[in-house]
Amino acid sequence: MAWFEKALQGRATWAAWLAFLLLMVGGRAVAAEDDAGWRDAGQMVVVVTPDWHADHGVLRAFERLRGAWHPVGEAQDVVIGRAGAAWGLGLNPPQADGPQKREGDGRSAAGVYRIGEAFGYAARADTRLPYRALQVSDYCMDVSGSPYYNRIVDTREVGEQAVAGSSEPMRRDLHLGGDRLYTVGFVIEHNAQGQAGAGSCIFAHVWRSPTDATAGCTAMPEAAMRHLLAWLRPERRPVFVLLPREQYARLRRAWRLPGLEAPRSR
Repeated sequence: MAWFEKALQGRATWAAWLAFLLLMVGGRAVAAEDDAGWRDAGQMVVVVTPDWHADHGVLRAFERLRGAWHPVGEAQDVVIGRAGAAWGLGLNPPQADGPQKREGDGRSAAGVYRIGEAFGYAARADTRLPYRALQVSDYCMDVSGSPYYNRIVDTREVGEQAVAGSSEPMRRDLHLGGDRLYTVGFVIEHNAQGQAGAGSCIFAHVWRSPTDATAGCTAMPEAAMRHLLAWLRPERRPVFVLLPREQYARLRRAWRLPGLEAPRSR
């Protein structure tokens, strides 16, 4: 029966190799759709929009307890980019089933992103996130090709010429006739590597009104923004998620996203 045992061993070896190859081929597809990039997150801010072209959505906050996501507080209406949303560059692998974020396209960045520093006009804010008290000399560089592209810089350090052409002075109240949009907010870390032309200066901030869309940020009432900042904890590795409803439903299980209540009408 030695020949039979060898045949079985041969089959087992062949089957093992086949399983390995399938795992390698399939593993790439699985890896591209799992939550590996944000598995350490303990807080999640989720914005779901009706579709790719909607300029509004609903924001919900969640915290992870014993491996499961639990809602925190009430859902909040928000506005996003005037042209809707498009896949950005964040923690999730690139996606091909929708528009792709580009500089100046008027779309908010869809995907999963780390939440960066908080900022505002006041010297201090009620938040545990790193906080930047904005100065009249602070700009976010939205000129593709600049070495400071997609970064907030201080002209006292980099020089006035370094921000030539920027349309993003951070002290909008001082540069733009009392504009209150950046009274308080936080950075959504889209395109953290500064890839040219991929989009820049994506924030969560105060809205002008419930019907005024943004150039690509997510905006909400000041009270809601301040409540969110007070809740966020950097040690919990918070992330920001923005997805159209159909994509959220498609990716929810693979990305281990929270379940949502019935969609709200507007």
